[in-house]
Formats: sequence, C-alpha cells, structure tokens
Amino acid sequence: MSQVLDDLLSLLKLETIEQGIYRGQSQDLGFKALFGGQVMGQALSAAQETVEKDRQVHSLHSYFLRAGDASKPVVYEVEVLRDGRSFSARRIQAIQNGQAIFYMTASFQAPDQGFEHQDAMPDVPGPDEISSYQDYIVENQHVLTDKIRAKFLAEKPITLKPVEKYNWIEPEKMPAKCHMWIKANGDLPDDLRVHKYMLAYTSDFQFLPTALFPHGVSHWRPDMQLATIDHTMWFHRSFRFDDWLLYAIDSPTATSGRGLVRGQIFNRQGELVASTMQEGVMRFRKAPNT
Repeated sequence: MSQVLDDLLSLLKLETIEQGIYRGQSQDLGFKALFGGQVMGQALSAAQETVEKDRQVHSLHSYFLRAGDASKPVVYEVEVLRDGRSFSARRIQAIQNGQAIFYMTASFQAPDQGFEHQDAMPDVPGPDEISSYQDYIVENQHVLTDKIRAKFLAEKPITLKPVEKYNWIEPEKMPAKCHMWIKANGDLPDDLRVHKYMLAYTSDFQFLPTALFPHGVSHWRPDMQLATIDHTMWFHRSFRFDDWLLYAIDSPTATSGRGLVRGQIFNRQGELVASTMQEGVMRFRKAPNT
C-alpha cells in the first residue's frame, strides 16, 4: 500500500469520542474549502460504526450547508433514526466551530434477495489504454500556475483516468459527458465498508466540473465558483475499489447558477455497483461591491 493511500485510510477512520460522536482530521487538497468527498467519506465512516456489520449502506443523501475549514478537524454526531428487521437509518451531522457544515441521511440494509436488472456498461477503452489525469498535469506543468502545479503533481491515493480529454488549460465546448476509470492507489482491506466510504470520498472528484464541458470553461479560473449543494449516492452491488471502476458521468442541465450531474459506476465485469447525483453552484464569482 502506498503511503498516501495509507494516509487517506487513516483520515477516513475516525477517533471515537463517545458512542455516536466521532472526530476526523482534515486534509488540505489546495481548495478554498474542505473537500466535500472527505466530509462524505468520514460521515459514512461514522455512521457505519453505529450499525451492525452485516448491514451495508445502500443509499446516502447529503447536504452541504457551509464551507468547511481544511485546517481544522470535524466532529460527527450520529443519530439513530431507526433499526428495523431489514433496514437501519442514521442521520449524521458534521460540525466545525460549533456550527453544522453538513448533514447526511444514510440507510443500511441486511442481506436480501430480489429481482435483478441494470443498464449496460458503456463501451469505452479500458484503463490500460488511456493516460491518467496525473499524466495530463505532468505534460502541461510548464503552463500551470505554481499553486495548481503544487496541488496536482504530488502522489495521489486515488488514480483517475478520464476517457474524454477535456482541456482545462484552453477549454473548448464539448458534450457534457465524462467516462473516467477510478481506483485506489494500492490494496485495501477485505472490508466492504471501507471500499464504500472510499468510493463515497472519490465520487466527488471531477463530478460537478463535467457540467462545464458544454460551456468551454475551466474550473481553474480564479473567478469560477463550483460548490456542492447536495450529493446523493446509491450502492447496488458489492465491489472492490482496489480494482478499476468506470465512473460514467453526464450533466442533463444547468440553470440559475446551478449545475446538475449524474453518474453510474461499473466494475470491470460490467456490473452496475453504484449510482450518484449531485447539484452544485456553478457560476462566475461576483466582483466586490457589485
């Protein structure tokens, strides 16, 4: 396992303050605010500590209320909403500086059998046939700002390989579709709960930016504001995140300063393992005194 992946696993494994109350450290990825994927991954990790191990999360619904501070830890309070014969429900509040910055409601299910069907996996080149997002940064580092270069050139715990090569330096309009292979940069424990909160963490990478593709705009612009409002995720089937997963993303609409994106996540065998949807602020920042 790489050191950066080990660090991420430690970040998502929380300190127990007392039953139902947990504390997670923060990771500064160079954004203006705390990365939303971190808060989702940690909130799910906290909720799982209060649920029987045979009950796996099948859905989560998140609202981002305030920008978090990447220099400070986050406290998570887990409320038990229900423990039924088949399902358990939890509500998780993330707190910084005495204020709620985030809420998640998550539902867990005991193993069950039922009907089976799914969409077909898109036909795209495999992960061994395409270069990574990191490769793109390395190839173009000579034209990047020092801040962007420092943020992206360091080794990453997650490998991202986008099929469609959107040019974030000199963007041109293209359809709002992104197919991206994703995988942890090393082996993970044999615990499906870990793979699920790692995927929740990763599901926020390059998600909302797909809504910028039809507009030929880069999210690296200093006057561009991208911020998640809400993020929903459904887990359908077991998977391993130390093997490649295909994240198929599209954006059906953008309006009123908001963009909507949706995603389907497949394993290499073509099984649909998870689905996502997110809406976020997507607009140019207003100049001061306007």
